[in-house]
Amino acid sequence: ASEHSTMTCWGRERECNAMRNILQMHPKGIVACISDSYDIAKACDEYWGTELKAMVEARDGVLVVRPGSGALPDILLQVLDRLERRFGSTQTSTGHKLLPPCIRVIQGDGIDMSSLETVLQALDEQKWAVDNVAFGSGAGLLQKLDSSTQKFAFKCSFAMVKGRGVDVFEDPVTDPGKKSKEGRLTLQLQGGKWVTMAKGQGRPVLDRLVRVFRNGDLLVDDTLGAVRQRSDGHIVPVRKVCSSVRVPQDLFTNLLMLTDSYKVTHHLHYPPQTSKVYSYFEARGGEFSEVCFFGLQYFLKQYLVGQVVTPAKIAEAEAYFRRHFAHPMWGYDGKVFNNRGWSYIATKHGGYLPIEIKAVPEGTVLPTKNVLFTVENTDERCFWLTNYLEALLVQVWYPVTVCTQSRAMKRIIMRFMQSTGCADAVGQGLHLFKLHDFGFRGVSSVESTGIGGLAHLVNFLGTDTMPALAFARDFYGE
Repeated sequence: ASEHSTMTCWGRERECNAMRNILQMHPKGIVACISDSYDIAKACDEYWGTELKAMVEARDGVLVVRPGSGALPDILLQVLDRLERRFGSTQTSTGHKLLPPCIRVIQGDGIDMSSLETVLQALDEQKWAVDNVAFGSGAGLLQKLDSSTQKFAFKCSFAMVKGRGVDVFEDPVTDPGKKSKEGRLTLQLQGGKWVTMAKGQGRPVLDRLVRVFRNGDLLVDDTLGAVRQRSDGHIVPVRKVCSSVRVPQDLFTNLLMLTDSYKVTHHLHYPPQTSKVYSYFEARGGEFSEVCFFGLQYFLKQYLVGQVVTPAKIAEAEAYFRRHFAHPMWGYDGKVFNNRGWSYIATKHGGYLPIEIKAVPEGTVLPTKNVLFTVENTDERCFWLTNYLEALLVQVWYPVTVCTQSRAMKRIIMRFMQSTGCADAVGQGLHLFKLHDFGFRGVSSVESTGIGGLAHLVNFLGTDTMPALAFARDFYGE
């Protein structure tokens, strides 16, 4: 694919030569060319549709014309109309117009969840088959989201205090929507519907949550292919392993510091003789009625698996917190940082986290308000550790939300492909390339690019986001 710099370096007067060069450099296959550096109408009418028309038609492949500006959906309809006047069209079984196989259009500007359906509706109304068009999206796909999009929450629901189990919940009178679940939870399928059973009333034998992490070991290592199959509604068993080998990544990896600093003091705040803290993660609602669960495996492999607590990391963290919590008048309270607790994990458990996590298999699609994963300590002395990990684990909201939104956009595209007579293209798998990820520059970090771009690839196969492919290889075996 070209970009503006590769076209404008030729100059306005030689734009047609730049386009000819694209065709000559890529005589076969799919090639996309940005065509609005100066005048998209002239590019369609005089260049692609006249001077270069014979080359386009003779190529062994597809030219994809890309408008990069203009109001939607008008600019896309204008480009299609101009190309049809030059290249002609046929009709699908539903009477929608389809350009010849040698030429298509990609709309990569201004595409998000809202505009996508607006554009597709306009194409349908103007009798254009959706198979004429592919879409690209950047920030609208990977960044215009936050943890409130699906109202994600991580809440404690059970604890052991003085040897007695206590069902824990919150129910603020000012916001009933924030009432949390009580007790130990199971996720069950009842009559084909997902149901979260609370207060320990579920049947463990029917629990669909799978133990994925325990005491520093990764217990499930799914492939991206398995995740994709589950997102399409297939039942795929998890791939069980027992591994403490972490994926080497040059990221900020002192787990003791990957938290909200106020949590550092919480080991002092629990009731005396607390021995168990059991918490869960759910989407409490939001823009989508269901979520496609994805991304926890990355966070486990990257941050939790293996020896993650060492004397050196304890010393590093304590030095930071000593300065962070110091007060110019009252100084530093030495008991704030839980040196004893972390040192116990380093010596007793060899630096492996005494934590168990159970989660729904990744790729599973289920309604909001259901438990997605649970976390609990496996050593009574480490009850404080469960919610120390909250800030890190809740970041799963991001790949889950990207995956969920991408899946919703896929369903919209497929609906309009069916209604505009493009069932054959769906049968050939071409719908998997109808929403292309241009999001690298639109997100806030390389890590977000990798896991967010990979979440999109659960639903589609088109991407320019290279970190997503690296994450697929390193964290999901593909």
